[in-house]
Order: sequence, then C-alpha cells, then structure tokens
Amino acid sequence: MTQETDIQTQIAQTIQLLRKKLGVKDKTLIASVRRAKRRLPRNVYKQAMVLAQAEPMAEHPKLRLVLDGPKLEKASEEVQSHLNAINLADRRLGWFLSFLGSVALGLIALAALAMIVLRWRGFI
Repeated sequence: MTQETDIQTQIAQTIQLLRKKLGVKDKTLIASVRRAKRRLPRNVYKQAMVLAQAEPMAEHPKLRLVLDGPKLEKASEEVQSHLNAINLADRRLGWFLSFLGSVALGLIALAALAMIVLRWRGFI
C-alpha cells in the first residue's frame, strides 16, 4: 500500500513543481506536461509522460497493482530533480537581458537607418 501512495504523492509533487517552476496551472499531470512540453528537455518530457500515463491507473485501486513501481519512481526522481534545478531568478534575469538586447538592437537599427536617410538627404 505504501508504494501506491508513494506514486500518487510523487505525481502530486511533480504537478506542484510544474506549477511553481514553469507556471503551468493544469489539474492533471498529463495536461501540465503537455503544456510544458517545449520548456522541458526531451528525456525529461518522456519520463514525465510515463508518469502522466500512470496517473489514471494510480487512482484506481485494482489497476494500481499493475504499475511498475521502480520505473515510475525513477521517472519521478528524474523529472523532479530537473524541476528542482530550475532557478527562477536566473530565468527572469535571462528574460530581462534578452529583452534589453532586443531593444538595444532595435535602437541601433533605427539610428543606422536615420543616419542613412540623413546622409541620403544631404543633411550630414
């Protein structure tokens, strides 16, 4: 009985980590993983899908007995370790620096275009 509740708690913990780290707000693991697909590495996504496909079976008392416990535990550990390694402050800083870089590139392009037009019109 402890193995079954462990799988259910690991699935619940994975859903909570997806909400906290990636901002995915779905109720089931399969919907959360599908929404976060592009933000997860391929191997982590596959392990998360293994967990997600086991979620409906883990809720059913008789089907719970057919689940491969060690495989699901390994998948859960891999997904949770990846999600725990995500640094939210670093992601925000990276987004902000990318935004500033885009703005700077736009301003440089605008200044170059203005210089070309001024030169062409004979003002420089």
